[in-house]
Amino acid sequence: MKVGIVGAGMVGSATAYALGLRGVASEVVLVDLDPALAEAQALDIAHAMPFASGTSISHGDYDHLRNAGVVVIAAGVAQRSGETRTDLLSRNAAVFRTVVGEIMRVCPDAILLVASNPVDIMTQIAEAYSGLPNHRVIGSGTILDTARFRSLLGAHLRVSPRSIHAYVLGEHGDSQVLAWSGARAGTVPIALFGAQIGAPITEAVRTDIDSKTRNAAYTIIKGKGSTYYGIGAGLARIVGAVRQDEQAVLSVSSVTPLIEGVRDVALSVPRVVGREGISTELLPDLDTHERAALQRSASKLRGLFEAVTL
Repeated sequence: MKVGIVGAGMVGSATAYALGLRGVASEVVLVDLDPALAEAQALDIAHAMPFASGTSISHGDYDHLRNAGVVVIAAGVAQRSGETRTDLLSRNAAVFRTVVGEIMRVCPDAILLVASNPVDIMTQIAEAYSGLPNHRVIGSGTILDTARFRSLLGAHLRVSPRSIHAYVLGEHGDSQVLAWSGARAGTVPIALFGAQIGAPITEAVRTDIDSKTRNAAYTIIKGKGSTYYGIGAGLARIVGAVRQDEQAVLSVSSVTPLIEGVRDVALSVPRVVGREGISTELLPDLDTHERAALQRSASKLRGLFEAVTL
């Protein structure tokens, strides 16, 4: 499958690199407002492919995206130190009218995979501009937050993060909801698992993991300016699920008709992803506190979207 990436900055290039390392695309094309940057990134990544896979890495303009099965949108301005994702809204919304219009002109049958922040709102904007059904406009959402949550739980419980089944819901941002009540290690609730192995999930442990999950991006941005490796790998994982028609359950963002009383809002819940995009969304069984937090997150996102002039 051919994959296009619009935006050859750190997120776009990390995504291209991850796609190449995983070998989940036959061809990756980088497009950027700065053609020299797109060319340089494509060349550098292409030189790594003899060590990894047969993926072809190139650059071009929008016309070179023709016949792409998935187009990743990583265009926009970078998040500044101390800036929340939602602060980015006014600076990124205007970029999408042109970007989405050009993508639809050359590959109207592609699945759009949105990475630009604030990703939930940008996903809803991309759907509005593209006219595509919501199952074909996917935001990276909380796929990275979920990976962070599972990594921290795995470290505490001394098991592989791949054996942890836990999700972050709602906004990819400050109002995200860690779904503790449904978290499992294998088939065992994490609180029971922790008690069994002498690593109890105390309130202090929960607070620490919540803080580190919720604030990871701010820590990384403070130290090196931006985040890109984790989200690049997450985007490659989503592309792989589409290409291989995996029907994989992933915490991605999409416009949701109704959740916790809030209508038509893009946010993350576990969703089944395959060749046609999203086929099913799963609404976890949450406790009262988590449901209230998810309602607040949904209301916040809906309000922010309503403030955008399309």
